[in-house]
Amino acid sequence: MTDSAVESTPAAVPQQTANGQHQTSLSTAAARNLATTTKTVPQMQEITSRWLLRVLPWVQTQGGAYRVNRRLTHTVGDGRVEFTTEGDAVRVIPTELGEIALLRGIDDEEVLGALADRFEQREIRSGEHLAQEGQPVDGLHLIAHGRVEKFGAGPYGDQSSLGLMVDGDHFGDEILIEDGPVWDHDVIAATPVTVLTLPAPAVAELLERVPALAEHLERFRAGRSAKANKYGESAIDIAAGHTGEPDLPRTFVDYELAPREYELSVAQTVLRVHTRVADLYNHPMNQMEQQLRLTVEALREQQEDQMVNNKEFGLLHNAALSQRIPTRSGPPTPDDMDELISRRRKPQYLLAHPRAIAAFGRECTKRGIYPSTVDFHGHHIPAWRGVPILPCNKIPISSARTTSIMCMRTGEQDQGVVGLHQTGLPDEYEPGLSVRFMGIDEKAVMSYLVSAYFSVAVLVPDALGVLEHVEIGR
Repeated sequence: MTDSAVESTPAAVPQQTANGQHQTSLSTAAARNLATTTKTVPQMQEITSRWLLRVLPWVQTQGGAYRVNRRLTHTVGDGRVEFTTEGDAVRVIPTELGEIALLRGIDDEEVLGALADRFEQREIRSGEHLAQEGQPVDGLHLIAHGRVEKFGAGPYGDQSSLGLMVDGDHFGDEILIEDGPVWDHDVIAATPVTVLTLPAPAVAELLERVPALAEHLERFRAGRSAKANKYGESAIDIAAGHTGEPDLPRTFVDYELAPREYELSVAQTVLRVHTRVADLYNHPMNQMEQQLRLTVEALREQQEDQMVNNKEFGLLHNAALSQRIPTRSGPPTPDDMDELISRRRKPQYLLAHPRAIAAFGRECTKRGIYPSTVDFHGHHIPAWRGVPILPCNKIPISSARTTSIMCMRTGEQDQGVVGLHQTGLPDEYEPGLSVRFMGIDEKAVMSYLVSAYFSVAVLVPDALGVLEHVEIGR
C-alpha cells in the first residue's frame, strides 16, 4: 500500500466540546437515541383538592329530582333589594320592592313604580345616625351602598351591637302598617352610606291615592295573627307545666304546600380521539384512558364550581338571608368566624378561598392568636374552634377584592347540606358520571359523550351560613 493510500484512509477526528476540549466518548445526546425514556402521565394544573365534593354526603336521587319537605313557614319576602345607578344617582328597581316582606305579592307594576318614585337619595357620613331610639320612625330606609350597625341598650345600661346591615338591606318597614311607630334602637353608619328613604308623609299620601296598596297592607296586617315559632314556622301548640285536668291544646303539623324540588344538573362534553392514535400510540400509556382521565377531572372541577356558584342551586346563592352576615370591619377576624360558627348547630366545615384563609391568618397574627390544626383525611388543615377550614378556590373574589366564607353542616340525618347524584347510569364510568360511545365519523375520529349529573340541596336554612364582604387586600 502506498503512502498516498494510507494518507487517504478516513480517521476518527475527535470532536470539540463547548469549552474547547476534545470529546473522547459517546455523547449523552447521541446515547439518548438508543435509550427508553421514562414518562409521566399527562399533568394538569386545573386539578384541585375539591374538598366540597369530598366532604358532602351523596344522596341517590332516583327519578332525577329531590324534594325538600319543610314545615309551613309564614316568613316570606325577607330578601335584599337591588338598585340601578346612573352616575351618582341611585334608584331602586320597582319589582325588587317585592323582596320586602310587607310588599311581597304586589304584582301591579304601576303601584311598585309609584313607590319607587317616592324614594329620596341621601348620603350619610360615617358615624352619623340614621335612626335614634325613642324617636318616631321617619320612613322606610333602603341601604344602597355601605355598612350600618344597629345598637340598643344592654341589660346593664350600656350600648350593645344588635347586628350589621349592608347593601340591599332595609329597615323601618313598620311605617307601612303601624300608626306612629318609634325606633327601639339606634342605627349608625359604620362607613359612608348611600341610603334611599321613603318618607312617612309619602307613605300616607300613597295609601290614600293608591287603594290597591292600602288593601294589600290591610290583608297583611290581618294575616299577622297566624301563630308561628321564632323561625317563622307554623306553631305546634303544646301545654307544659300544668296541674290538674285542664283542656289540652289541639294541634297539627302543617307542611309547605309547594316544597322545593332540586333537579339534577348536568355537565357534558364530547371527547374525540382519532382511531389511528388509539390504535398505534397506546404503549406504554393508553391514549384513550389518559384523554378520558383528564376530561373527567375537568368535569369534576366544573361540577364543584357549579355547586358553589350556580344561581339556581349553588350554595352561595341558596344560603338563607338570615344566615348571611357581613364582616364587622372588612377582613375576616376571629370575632367574625365566631359569629359565623355560633349561628348554627353542629358546624362541621368551613370553606374559604385560599387567599381568605391567608387573610384570616394575618388577622389572628395581629392579635397574637395561633389557630390550631386538625388531622383531616390525612392532611394537616387549619381549624378554628375545632372546625376545619378547607380551601376552595371556586369561591369567587370580586373586583373589589372581597370574597365569602361558608360554614356548613352536612347529612340528611342532621338536616344539613347534601350532594345529589344518581348511580347506576348506563355506561357509568364513576358514580354519577357516564361515558357513552357515539360512533366513528368519516374522518375516522371516535366520539364519546361524557356526562356528569349532580346538584346540591340545603335541607334547613341554618345548615349553611355565609360570611360576606370579606376583604382580603388589607
